[in-house]
Amino acid sequence: MGMASGIGDQTAAEDFIEGSGLRVGGDLCEVKLLKGFQLSVGGYSVGLPTSAQRLVAYLALQERPLQRSYVAGVLWTDSSTAHSMGSLRSSLWRLHDLGRLVVEVVGQQLRLSNNVAVDARRTMHTARLIDRREPSTDSLSEADFADLIDSGELLPDWYEDWVVFERERLRQMRLHALETLSIKLAESRRFALAIEAALAAVQAEPLRDSAHRALIGAHLMEGNRCEALRHYNVYTDVMRRELNIKPSVTMEQLSKEYLAHLTVP
Repeated sequence: MGMASGIGDQTAAEDFIEGSGLRVGGDLCEVKLLKGFQLSVGGYSVGLPTSAQRLVAYLALQERPLQRSYVAGVLWTDSSTAHSMGSLRSSLWRLHDLGRLVVEVVGQQLRLSNNVAVDARRTMHTARLIDRREPSTDSLSEADFADLIDSGELLPDWYEDWVVFERERLRQMRLHALETLSIKLAESRRFALAIEAALAAVQAEPLRDSAHRALIGAHLMEGNRCEALRHYNVYTDVMRRELNIKPSVTMEQLSKEYLAHLTVP
């Protein structure tokens, strides 16, 4: 499950930690959960046993410290309390020297170190920023935009219940953010980026009505009625072929009111 690196990379990372006297406080660790699991320290990819990967990944998706017993119960649902707590202790031990860099243990609580960067958290932060009504798209950096556009699926080869829930939560946040971003960019007359954001939403969910509306709307606001009509026809074909249904009332209204009567200044 997840990504593993070669023994040489792991040894190099451990030597790096041992030789540098690292302490929690430097932003030298990164956990990647999108498109697969990867932990890197100081630029080196570090292999972890599956149980330790699961612990790090779960804590990486939480925004507050959690009780040990709760974490153990979520990660080892089919085990007794005693066995799940033992599995948690084993996973913490398997982190070895990385433990003090990646996981903070305070009494009976666990949390990911504040100095560990997490790609999924960055995507969530960007999505929440976009969803606010006040900030303009100028507050979004190029890196944030690129991360949102190219964001992969959360831990795609993991199938546990907590992963499925977090995967869907992130997917919905990203889709809403892409649609909102497309609308805001079009309103700012940044049409190329608006269309790119809408296309990313359509690619992520080809049957999502609001994603298609965002794309058609961006074309219309740019004055490209032919492009809008072309995509409307693509949308209707997909809905008929995949679901055997007609376009939604909202989409039909968009078609009637704008595709036929839009006046370009």
